[in-house]
Amino acid sequence: MRRKARELAFKVLFESAVGGAPFESAWEHATQDLEPEEVSEDALDPQGLSFAHTLVEGFQAHQAEVDKALETTIEGWSFGQMAKTDLAVLRLAAYEMLFEPTPAPPLIEVAVKIAKRYGGEDSGRFVNGVLARLLRRIESGELPSAPKSHKPEAEAQ
Repeated sequence: MRRKARELAFKVLFESAVGGAPFESAWEHATQDLEPEEVSEDALDPQGLSFAHTLVEGFQAHQAEVDKALETTIEGWSFGQMAKTDLAVLRLAAYEMLFEPTPAPPLIEVAVKIAKRYGGEDSGRFVNGVLARLLRRIESGELPSAPKSHKPEAEAQ
């Protein structure tokens, strides 16, 4: 369920970045066609919607810190040169790595899957490389981050 929530949050960040829409407008647009009462494996339940909204609001509140961490981590690319899909995935994952208790390995795995699904041919490798470098900076103490939970990886996805 968390993977679907992250995918929804990614769509909101992407729409806001590309279309220039405020986050709340992008949220309303992205969720207008969702039917929470729909019973299926792919349905996003209220808990998943809440998690996605928390990610969007959290990124919005910490965008300056997230962008600074990414700008100092990414080598050879500016945000303007980067595919907007890759940037949205990186922003969302970086926010969660820096400010949420989610363990990094499953988070990076999901970010790479989203990048491969919505980005270009090399998006998965690019996102993986940037997030691995960001993780090394966090683990070395160069960048502060929220304490990580010790939940099993399956719960983080």
